[in-house]
Amino acid sequence: QVQVVECGGGSLQAGGSLRLSCTASGYPTVEPNCMGWFRQVPGKEREEVASIYIGGSDTYYARSVKGRFTIAEDKAKNTVYLQMNNLAPEDAGMYYCAAGLVCGGDTHLSPILHPQGDEYDVLGQGTQVSVFS
Repeated sequence: QVQVVECGGGSLQAGGSLRLSCTASGYPTVEPNCMGWFRQVPGKEREEVASIYIGGSDTYYARSVKGRFTIAEDKAKNTVYLQMNNLAPEDAGMYYCAAGLVCGGDTHLSPILHPQGDEYDVLGQGTQVSVFS
């Protein structure tokens, strides 16, 4: 059974840094080629934060995090990291990891987040990030 496990969330003061990690496992004969993060705040739409094409150089960043967040991969471990610097209160939310075989255009997570994704598309349980001013 394919799954992803996230860790690294926490509560911190604005201006601080956190690193999230996400490890995918359970893929039978294939490996995830696209992994990334999206965040959800109650009452707001889901926002894709960052994603990466595993083994390639293509990445996507939301405009709101560009220059502050960095996504990186460890292909051998099927793990991606999200380094979040200079955090602001508006960065708070539940951060979910997503993994699948294919990224969408511009390295978006869209195929993985689609309701009719395939059995290799998986979302994590989420890790909470709280930022106070």
